Amino acid sequence: MIAILDYNAGNILSVQNAFKRLGCETRLTDNPDELLNAEKVVIPGVGEAGSAMKYIRERGLDKVILSLKQPVLGICLGLQLMCSYSDESGTKCLGIFDAMVKKFPPFDKVPHMGWNNFSALKGDLFKGISQNDDVYYVHSYYASITLYTVAICDYILPFSAALHRDNFYATQFHPEKSAGIGEKILQNFLQL
Repeated sequence: MIAILDYNAGNILSVQNAFKRLGCETRLTDNPDELLNAEKVVIPGVGEAGSAMKYIRERGLDKVILSLKQPVLGICLGLQLMCSYSDESGTKCLGIFDAMVKKFPPFDKVPHMGWNNFSALKGDLFKGISQNDDVYYVHSYYASITLYTVAICDYILPFSAALHRDNFYATQFHPEKSAGIGEKILQNFLQL
């Protein structure tokens, strides 16, 4: 069973449906035991970092997430929450990745929304994926490039399109909305 972390974020249904299309059973939960005992855990989301971390901390889920040993995938806001700090609401995040989350500089096309590519792909999450394939993004904040960056996107400036450290994986883009490329990335996550 794949546990999808319930922390009052948006975009949960599309993630559930993507895994259902791949034949996987999911459970939306904020129950620590279900998270600890799941085969894999997904931290999806569209929302705001401050209120998301408040919900996670109030329930002790920050400690649970940090203790997980199975593969964990953060998507969009999920990636940002796995970083050290977000400028959004001045939020101390989980610190899995030593990366700062910043707002894109003022520009006429923020949020970054729609199809864009990525490059410098590394690791198992991107098996069978080509450099410069397009995936779907919706975000106004981005994670800096760090030692843990395994894919880069360039929109206004280069940022981490994906991060990986130990059993923790994260994508700034939405694989569940990225057609065949996204489906392949989710399949790769299921095979970890």
